[in-house]
Amino acid sequence: MAVNAEAHGDGLPNERPDPITTLRGWRRFVEAVPPHFELLPEAEWAALSEAARPAYNKARFDYHCGRVVLATPTIQEIEEQVGLTQLNHHDSIARRGLVVSGPPFTGKSTGLTQLGRAYELWIRQRYPSQDRISVVYVTTPPQCSLRNLVAEVARFLGRSPINPRAGFTNFVDGVGQALTEARCDLVLVDEIHNLDLPTAAGEYPSDQLKYLTERLPAMFVYAGINLEQSGLFTRGHATQTARQITLVKAGAIPYGPEWEGLVANLEAGLRLHRHEDGTLIRLDRYLHERTHGMIGNLSHLIQAGALAAIDDGSEAVTRQLLEVIRLPGLH
Repeated sequence: MAVNAEAHGDGLPNERPDPITTLRGWRRFVEAVPPHFELLPEAEWAALSEAARPAYNKARFDYHCGRVVLATPTIQEIEEQVGLTQLNHHDSIARRGLVVSGPPFTGKSTGLTQLGRAYELWIRQRYPSQDRISVVYVTTPPQCSLRNLVAEVARFLGRSPINPRAGFTNFVDGVGQALTEARCDLVLVDEIHNLDLPTAAGEYPSDQLKYLTERLPAMFVYAGINLEQSGLFTRGHATQTARQITLVKAGAIPYGPEWEGLVANLEAGLRLHRHEDGTLIRLDRYLHERTHGMIGNLSHLIQAGALAAIDDGSEAVTRQLLEVIRLPGLH
């Protein structure tokens, strides 16, 4: 059975955790224990009563719905950049930054959050007696202004509003002071492609981004869809900001041993009573063609297959079952 399920006092699982764009939700994410589930022996499973079986299956549903983190090339490359944070401690002007860019479903958000989680755990180990907010994680709302994005950082810190009528520079300075007091080192900004660009070349927000990174005492890590073509970091005055930024390109994983390893890891995580080990490995080429090598699509397909196998009683993920599962997006 699941050994780390959280529940309310009434015994029901907590279905609405705080989002990780809040401090409480982020800390819950950082401290979360990886999902774990052990299948019952065959005889005990077969002997489950009609009353007990739904609870057993629900626990397996929860396990398979747990966030799957695979060591993809994108995640590994992002985590290798954590040393940039330390460089920023010694440079108060030309602060380094990181941009993760690529198509949807290529693991950008997962890489971003895993970087933040790894860094915060490292800080906690290094400074166990200090109460810090070492990492801030926000997502960019649609058609968002940079001022509103800074306000999202303030809300995460619990400092909203910070003089909402102040000019942009004073507003940024107020958030910068809050970050300093929190001893924040990393600000993770997801979905940055949603930032509103008021001009064709995007010079105005790029100038503000440059000011932002110079005045706020933290390393900014941005993730978004195909940012190289957005103009946010590559056109006009944005080139000044681009010189201080490391670009990590997320993309499809080519078919080969690395892809087979990812499929094998996902298959090893299945908790089904009739699934034959190696079935998905033998389907690795089909899975690559079906998902176009996108790790997000692969995770979704196999997780959804596991849920369907529990629900229909087949207890095995087969190609026939996968064929009827739709992938996210307009396919």
